[in-house]
Amino acid sequence: MIIKLLVDGGDMKPGPAIAQKLGPLGINIGKVIQEVNKATENFKGLKVPVELDVDAKTKNFSISVKSPPVSELIKKELGIEKSSGETKKLKAGNLTIEQIIKIAKTKQENMLARNFKSVVKSVVGSCVSLGILIESKEPKKVEEEIKEGKYDEEILQEKTEASKEKLQELKEYYDNLRKKQEEAIRKEEEAKAAEEAAKAAAAPTTPTTTETTEKAKIEEKKEEKLVTTTEKKK
Repeated sequence: MIIKLLVDGGDMKPGPAIAQKLGPLGINIGKVIQEVNKATENFKGLKVPVELDVDAKTKNFSISVKSPPVSELIKKELGIEKSSGETKKLKAGNLTIEQIIKIAKTKQENMLARNFKSVVKSVVGSCVSLGILIESKEPKKVEEEIKEGKYDEEILQEKTEASKEKLQELKEYYDNLRKKQEEAIRKEEEAKAAEEAAKAAAAPTTPTTTETTEKAKIEEKKEEKLVTTTEKKK
């Protein structure tokens, strides 16, 4: 029997949902939690899909961990909670090629790719929709460079650690870029607000229905008085 669970990586805890799924099978829930936490410890801070293959007779079980989506792994690597909502205007992070390779290694078993280089390119492709830079460049540019063989050495060696100097350099580039982008967005919003205010000020004032009705009543009373005055004179 296959039991599907979604757990906190390395931090699965007992609860009603777990008891409801595992209790009727008669297996040791404490042991399941211990084994699942051990198997998912590399995914701390992420929701991780897990499948338990349970033998109903022997009560034995095996664990299959499905790695989180690439987007979640990218956000974890950058230490951010969400990606950019405006990928062309605002970037959400700046990864090294080594970090990309690290994510690719995590996803390799769960991806249908011809080789590891293809997995790396797939991870790079995911950065496009998230607004993530790689090596201070747009992901599409890095994709071209991978095809040209620029990062063959890192990919072949499956290098996952970048130097502190490189990490600092990329961070400084991103921080400066982010400030410029936020300032550009702020100015754009201010200009738009000013334009709308100017249009509102220039627009002719249209009388409301109530104002129109009141004016009509006043004119009507004037006409009645005029008629009455004329009749009296006659």
